[in-house]
Amino acid sequence: MVYLVTFGVAAISTVILGPLIIPILRSLKIGQTIRSDGPKRHFGKAGTPTMGGLIFLIPIIIASLFISPPNLSTGLLILMTLGFGIIGFTDDYLKVVLRRSLGLKARWKLAGQILLSLILAFIAVVFLDRGTNVWIPFVGELYLGWLYLPFVTFVVVGTTNAVNLTDGLDGLAAGTSAVAALGFLMVSIILDNHHTAIFSAALAGGCIGFLVFNAYPARVFMGDTGSLAIGAAIATLAVLTRTEILLAVIGGIFVVETFTVILQVISFKTTGKRLFLMSPLHHHYELKGWGERKIVLIFYLISIVFAFLGVALLKYL
Repeated sequence: MVYLVTFGVAAISTVILGPLIIPILRSLKIGQTIRSDGPKRHFGKAGTPTMGGLIFLIPIIIASLFISPPNLSTGLLILMTLGFGIIGFTDDYLKVVLRRSLGLKARWKLAGQILLSLILAFIAVVFLDRGTNVWIPFVGELYLGWLYLPFVTFVVVGTTNAVNLTDGLDGLAAGTSAVAALGFLMVSIILDNHHTAIFSAALAGGCIGFLVFNAYPARVFMGDTGSLAIGAAIATLAVLTRTEILLAVIGGIFVVETFTVILQVISFKTTGKRLFLMSPLHHHYELKGWGERKIVLIFYLISIVFAFLGVALLKYL
């Protein structure tokens, strides 16, 4: 019951907050810029308010703090979500408000992500007794020792940027992230991890509530403010539940999107040919003539399958 309440509080708070924040973003002219080489149908989205991640980040944090008893796990989840949200907010602010096309320099963005990832790994191992073992389905435990620090860094940085790549169509990142959060809610309940379960419910509620404004046709975009924060939240849930490997399955849609970008780059640099009309994958189907709603719906269904598969694999850890 407490998880349903948490979900509801985050979702309803997000729906209430949206009409208050969106006009502010619009009045400040914080509008999305569109890639010139992207699908032509996206040009009509230019000027749509971005940095909308603020709309759901606040309710997620409030719901987690007020419903979950004070504890280090929840504090760490909020730290990571806020930390990456601030990195994303800074990048959005520099690009959209100050009109710096490149935003936050890549080396500073990466440095901040690595630092926060190392803090997560250190606190999880030293203060939460996470240990440095990684559970692999059908194999068992793998002891990493000090290698666990770069492993967590790879997981967190990879996940945040994968969610960021997925944020390319109205409602796509928010919906698939909600599914992943619900997957970790199920994982947390099975593992009897009350604190991560509450945060998972809040994260899912915030993402679902945001869809009221972000589903096609979107009235606001989450920007890096939202996508980096969501990615960090999901990755931290995986670390705290010791299911980093299952994250690649539960968040399989993010992995697929990322690999299409990697394969596209490798193919073009080695052969001069593109494997996809455009990457990430959702843009490929756009250029093939698929409607935006159709693509998003299919990706939602695929993400649900991935989430159920990941939860099912839990018994083989």
